[in-house]
Amino acid sequence: MPAPLRTADRRDRDDRVIVVGAGPVGLVLTLKLVQSGVPVTLLEAIPQAEFSNQMARAGSNHPATLQMYAALGLYDRLEARGLKAPTFQYWDRATGALIAEFDHALIADATPYPCVLQCERIKICEEALALVSRHELCDLRMGTPFVALAQGADGVEAQVTANDGTTERIRGRYLVSAEGARSIVRKSLGIDFAGFTYPDRTLNVTVAHDFARNGYSHRNYISDPGEWMNLFHWAGPPQVWRVHFHTDPGADEDALLAPENCERALQRFLPKDTSYDIRGARLFTIHQRVASRFRSGRAILAGDAAHVNSPIGGMGLNSGVHDAMNLGEKLVRIWRGDGDETLLDLYERQRRTIALEHVQAQTIRNKKLLTEQDPQVRRRNHDELRRTAETPRLAREFLLRASMIRSLEQANAIT
Repeated sequence: MPAPLRTADRRDRDDRVIVVGAGPVGLVLTLKLVQSGVPVTLLEAIPQAEFSNQMARAGSNHPATLQMYAALGLYDRLEARGLKAPTFQYWDRATGALIAEFDHALIADATPYPCVLQCERIKICEEALALVSRHELCDLRMGTPFVALAQGADGVEAQVTANDGTTERIRGRYLVSAEGARSIVRKSLGIDFAGFTYPDRTLNVTVAHDFARNGYSHRNYISDPGEWMNLFHWAGPPQVWRVHFHTDPGADEDALLAPENCERALQRFLPKDTSYDIRGARLFTIHQRVASRFRSGRAILAGDAAHVNSPIGGMGLNSGVHDAMNLGEKLVRIWRGDGDETLLDLYERQRRTIALEHVQAQTIRNKKLLTEQDPQVRRRNHDELRRTAETPRLAREFLLRASMIRSLEQANAIT
């Protein structure tokens, strides 16, 4: 367990929140706090000069999340760099048939943003970083890896490696881990990260090809018992599509990533006379895990540090942003004297419940829908999706869940 702070350290602690990790979750939390008058020290291991070199990934931003971005002054900046996707589709790969299409116009009365914004994670980070870096209440520390945590009854201390290689200790009132799934804070606190890892890996191929000419929308889920797929359009520049393929768990990584294998996979999906313009490929492993606690004393977990899930449905990034806004609101109330630390327990009840009952359950269902092996079950699933899309009342409820509006309502109802 982390060592407690010395009495002198507690007396001299700085009155701020320490946020570890300048990904979307850490940046959204920092923006929420500083815009509300709460000082923040934001720690990021990646140096400023290398920050934009991160691999483009994740970035289907749901309506509920877009409203949060707007409240922080982020939405307009992101819309200019993204692509609006008002619809999404489900396809049967075996027959090439469109199973169902859902249009966010059905929930236009429930949100000012009836679409998904396709805007990659790195773009969100760049725009949010530009805002926090010039805010007077943000002490931004790029190229400063977090090493260890100590905490006491009235303060925390983060040990970091400064730019000159020396060890530095930064004191604050609370510390939030937005470090991602490998959170040092979570591990140092001994918090269990229960769940499982799927044995198969997903091959993500980035390709410059206009799949819209083949009838595909900006966001597509393609069901197949042998090689399920996702197909997403991204604004760029340059405009590209990302195609996710299921892979054999025992396949060699280098063989899967080889250009000729990526070309074969694309040609199996949509044959054409010429080669595809492949811009890149990578493999990723899918985890479904939730921390046993989201808080230990004055250290708090948010985003992937607290929960990870299948990317099918785009709920990982979005639920992390929702964590950040929920936690930010509660920390602001504590700072203003409008509440005490029981609000942090409420944060854990609300967001951990959603992670377990909505995000985990929904993403597991999403993957099972695309990978179902039993032909009769597959037909029933497809028939149900088709009926849902064709019945406005059912389609509306489906969209309220998919857009994560219902999960926010559920969280807010928890007391």
